[in-house]
Amino acid sequence: MSLNRHIAVIGGGLTGLSSAFHLSRRFPDASITLFEKHHRLGGWVRSERVDVGPSQQMVLEAGPRTIRPSAKSILELIHLLGLKDSLITVPRTAAAAQKKFLCIPEDGRIQPLPASISSLVVSPFRSIFLSAILREPFRQANRAHGLTDESFDSFMTRRFGKVFARTFGSALVHGIYAADSRKLSVRAAFPLLWEAEDRGWGSVTLGLLRSMQEEDVAHYDMGHVPSNMDSVSVFSFRNGMSTLTDALKNYLTQQPNVRILSDTPVTSLDVNETEIQINKGILKPSHVVSTIPLPALQLLLPSLPHLTANPSSSVTLINLVFPVPPNTFHPPGFGYLIPRPQDDYSPSAPGILGVIFDSCSLSSQDTPTTNNSFTKLTVMLGGPHPLTEDHTKIPVVISQLEKHFGTKLPTPVLTRTYHHDKCIPTLTPGHLDRMAELKGVLKSGVWRGRLEVIGAGVGGVSVADCVDAGKRVGSSW
Repeated sequence: MSLNRHIAVIGGGLTGLSSAFHLSRRFPDASITLFEKHHRLGGWVRSERVDVGPSQQMVLEAGPRTIRPSAKSILELIHLLGLKDSLITVPRTAAAAQKKFLCIPEDGRIQPLPASISSLVVSPFRSIFLSAILREPFRQANRAHGLTDESFDSFMTRRFGKVFARTFGSALVHGIYAADSRKLSVRAAFPLLWEAEDRGWGSVTLGLLRSMQEEDVAHYDMGHVPSNMDSVSVFSFRNGMSTLTDALKNYLTQQPNVRILSDTPVTSLDVNETEIQINKGILKPSHVVSTIPLPALQLLLPSLPHLTANPSSSVTLINLVFPVPPNTFHPPGFGYLIPRPQDDYSPSAPGILGVIFDSCSLSSQDTPTTNNSFTKLTVMLGGPHPLTEDHTKIPVVISQLEKHFGTKLPTPVLTRTYHHDKCIPTLTPGHLDRMAELKGVLKSGVWRGRLEVIGAGVGGVSVADCVDAGKRVGSSW
């Protein structure tokens, strides 16, 4: 790409920042302009260090909080941006890695998920687990001929049974997508399970036991960072996830070929055979990367297909800090998820998707790290649950937690509530085929490959997925 090329990146969230970063390195002679409609960059990633006592500070997260060590695209950024000394890791031997819980709505109390054969024997979920897992390899292949996709709930029900699908499948989807598992595409959200069924001659269990070929041929410059991830379950940063987005922003502002336009929404995007215009000609880039939500892009380019095919979940996150040491009123562990109620989602349900025991997994973010006298939790609400204002009132939420823990809770010394509107796309069945059609239109139509559309509404929703999409964008330019 020559010096007269100009790339516009629309959206300054994690995907947009990653795109600008990797494009500036891949095409050092090209000009890059990043548009962000808000003043702040980083999108849903937002960390805040707060005082909770005379000599005690904590990091509160308004969005994602941990990353798995298999995320090569993140390890690469840690190396290239010099963030290695900011890492905090949770070892696989820690309680936060080994102990996870489930809260069955009809029971109302948290129960530990089995983490070993011995714990499975005494687990209240043993009958569901044993019935589903042991029988699955012996179930006949039952994918309908010609079926190319289905909901995650349908898939899990076919292979593991209805009770297992609702109890564990819906809870898993609540924790990742804040969505109804009956509406989420298994191929788009959990492709490894779909592929395992193929590999196992109809059995997911047998397919997972068989080795699979590594298909990712991308090169990641990770330096020695992977050595820091030996025996690590998840990791974060000492000052929270904003460490990553802040470092990307700082890097980009120092590059002579990069310009960041905050408080600058893209209000028009026009194209013909010879040129592209943004905001009625304020910029005429040669190439464009859109990282904004697909419905927002549809307002700019209504002729593109499938931009409004998927709904999105709205989520409320509530940070609660209590004046008692960690693990005082809850067991040590990562936290718990709550499955879909037997009588379905309704306004009468509490609306809680899950609770994260932040002080157990990320206590290294708090200062001082010793003699910690506070407990930090994050409550996730909404998604497929229809919420009202009453659902998110702090006394109402605490009363539900008291039922889950079976004990009275102290009054919190600090709370933060974040309402994230339509923040997580629900990739419905057929999503991959729709995105393939969209890419075909962008490649062969008037755009002729000059526009790439990426982000959570196209690929995965995790931090690693967003960063990886930015790494790969423009690879054919």
